[in-house]
Amino acid sequence: MVGLGPKPPPSRKGTGLADAPKDLVNEIKHLEELFTIDTAKLKEITNHFVNELAKGLSEKGGSIPMNPTWVMSRPSGHETGSFLALDMGGTNLRVCQVTLTEQKSEFDIIQSKYRIPEELKTGDADELWEYIADCLLQFIETHHGDVAKIEKLPLGFTFSYPATQNYIDEGILQRWTKGFDIAGVEGKNVVPMFEAALASRGVPCKLTALINDTTGTLIASAYTDPKMMIGCIFGTGCNAAYFEDCGSIPKLAHLNLPPDTPMAINCEWGAFDNEGKVLPRTPYDITIDRDSPRPGQQAFEKMIAGLYLGEIFRLVMVDLHKKPSVKLFDGQDVSKLFKPYSLDSSFLSAIEEDPFENLSETLDLFQTKLNINPSHPELELIRRTAELIGTRAARLSACGVAAITKKKGYTSCHVGADGSVFNKYPHFKARGAQALREILDWPEKANPKDEDPIEILAAEDGSGVGAALIAALTLERVRAGNMHGILHPENFK
Repeated sequence: MVGLGPKPPPSRKGTGLADAPKDLVNEIKHLEELFTIDTAKLKEITNHFVNELAKGLSEKGGSIPMNPTWVMSRPSGHETGSFLALDMGGTNLRVCQVTLTEQKSEFDIIQSKYRIPEELKTGDADELWEYIADCLLQFIETHHGDVAKIEKLPLGFTFSYPATQNYIDEGILQRWTKGFDIAGVEGKNVVPMFEAALASRGVPCKLTALINDTTGTLIASAYTDPKMMIGCIFGTGCNAAYFEDCGSIPKLAHLNLPPDTPMAINCEWGAFDNEGKVLPRTPYDITIDRDSPRPGQQAFEKMIAGLYLGEIFRLVMVDLHKKPSVKLFDGQDVSKLFKPYSLDSSFLSAIEEDPFENLSETLDLFQTKLNINPSHPELELIRRTAELIGTRAARLSACGVAAITKKKGYTSCHVGADGSVFNKYPHFKARGAQALREILDWPEKANPKDEDPIEILAAEDGSGVGAALIAALTLERVRAGNMHGILHPENFK
């Protein structure tokens, strides 16, 4: 059949628009102007990003929090021992036992997942902590037998909610996210609550480190690959972590830490450019921010993270439906399209992955999900809109990576990335790599198979293996006499 062959990847810009109404063609050109970020703009954003990273490390601070994590060494690959890791996500609780073996950079892992009951997410704080303690106890009993005979196992706890850490063994919750809303926890240190539940249930483990998943991604990736210098998450949200020298962190100057000692920094870079100085926000981005629970916050995240990509797309479609000169989906029931956040990034992924020239899979998607029957020219506009939003997200993401490499003076390194957008969104990696090439002025490769100077690669398991490794590194430095950032030294005896 004609027209059903595979389409040329990754973009079919201009294909099939010869028969499109002039208004649709003009609208596509307008969207291209709105969403395309050229090399000069990428460089301007990156340079501002470098300054904002430094500002976040200053005494005064800035929009990007740049939180010291008290992880004060890179893994060597020679760490050994057995450690527990607890990963508290939005849906599941994952308990792991990670054994760091005698073989360099190798580990064994056993793990179990436990679903977090919905009622616990808005219930009583004690009930949540006791449920977590029960899951840990069940895991230890399954894999170790009689808990009364076990020495306390060191535990790394991945707590991926916005929290302030003045110590590695504390975490003051700033706010609940991911559907949790439990009274009496925000503004408080979650560690004593968690430890009280461990004690009441007789769980034989001691909290050694509370960590963020992005920091875990950095450490787990660096354990298996010495070239890894940055850890990133490109998923529902976005973030990065990297090692800074203590001498370059003015807000820690009062502690007189050795200036060349490394400190892993959890950037929380979703807050980049909350002031609106450089990011090229479209009217759709402004609407998303205005209608969000926290307007004026997380400006960068709202342009690149999976949570928002489908919503940006939906707002474009609604706008073009309302526009008298375009009247997208004219005469059809578009009520489903008017529901905020009804389309996620996987909807855009599916559009970009449609392999057929006539976009039949995109047509099916619109019919089943939205009860809309787009014409072929409308399908072409849909495809191009998804490409533009996905490409912009990848190119902006590269600005953050480039900013850290410029700040640190890295001319070649690996970056470990995780998250649903990085792992599943079509062409995200290739588009990000192309943007890095433009920002950092790399020469064209003689051989396309050659590695780029800075490669963004799939990360290791940050919230499991990373948490266990951070527990190991923390114990190691405490034994060597480095007690900086330790709130409860008695837990390390």
